[in-house]
Amino acid sequence: MATTSTELKARGGETEKMTINLGLVDLGQIDLLVQEGFYSNRTDLIRTAIRNQLRVHADAIQQSVARRTLSVGLQDISRTELERLRGAGQMLRIQALGLVRIAADVTPELALATIESISVLGALQASETVRKALAERIT
Repeated sequence: MATTSTELKARGGETEKMTINLGLVDLGQIDLLVQEGFYSNRTDLIRTAIRNQLRVHADAIQQSVARRTLSVGLQDISRTELERLRGAGQMLRIQALGLVRIAADVTPELALATIESISVLGALQASETVRKALAERIT
């Protein structure tokens, strides 16, 4: 079952590291704002700027989520769920915005038998063997 984006944000520790390249003038301006006390550090300013932009585009994001029928937040895929799908002869199409976790006890064979496709805007956590098995199904 997927949780809401608010619940995912509340987990706090589940973040993804990003690297960005900035021009020296932009970087200097950021450092100036930090020195002047507007932000506690560079990361604080960058996170604030990103959140502000996400708020500006909130309507477009919600419309796109609805149009694409994405699950939002955290989606845990358990071995039990996949075994139930295999028993019913069904395949799973995963379309998510946030975090998708495939349980560590899911075998590559079970994943191949039950997961038709995976499209994640955010992060996918799965064992290396499951990732390799599903590589052609991950977009």
